[in-house]
Amino acid sequence: MSSSKGGPTQSQRAPKAHLETSHEILTCTIKSPQFSYAHLELSTNGPEPAQLDDLQVKSYCTAALRQFLGLTGEAISLDILKVDGADCWLRVPRQDLGSFAAAITAWKGASDGGVHSVLRIKQCSDWLGAMVGSDGQDALWDS
Repeated sequence: MSSSKGGPTQSQRAPKAHLETSHEILTCTIKSPQFSYAHLELSTNGPEPAQLDDLQVKSYCTAALRQFLGLTGEAISLDILKVDGADCWLRVPRQDLGSFAAAITAWKGASDGGVHSVLRIKQCSDWLGAMVGSDGQDALWDS
C-alpha cells in the first residue's frame, strides 16, 4: 500500500529506534581550563651538560617573576610537575600564563662561578597532552 504522494508508507520504512546501538549519556566541554602548562629548558655556557633540580626551578622562576612583576609576580602559584635533566614541566594558573611566559623570556638569568644559566620556554599550552603528544605522555610520568 502506498501513500497518496507516492512515497513509502509508515509500515514500509525501517524504524530508526532499532538501529541505534549506543546512547550518549553525558557530554562535557571544557572551554577554559583552570591551569596551563609550560615546558622549560635550562641553557648554560658551562662545560658540563645543564642539570636542574626542583629547588633551582623554583628559585629561577621566582627570580624571573620578581624581576618582571615584583611582589605580584612572586605570588603567582607554580606547580613543578617534573624535572628531567635540563627540562622541566610546570603548571600555572591559566590567567597567569602570559605574565609567566613574559617574565621567563625577559629574565637575564643567573651566574655562578662564571657559568651563566637561563631558562628558555620550549612550549606553553592549556593542555598538557597537546605539548607532549600521545607518544610522550607515558614518558612524562615514567622515570
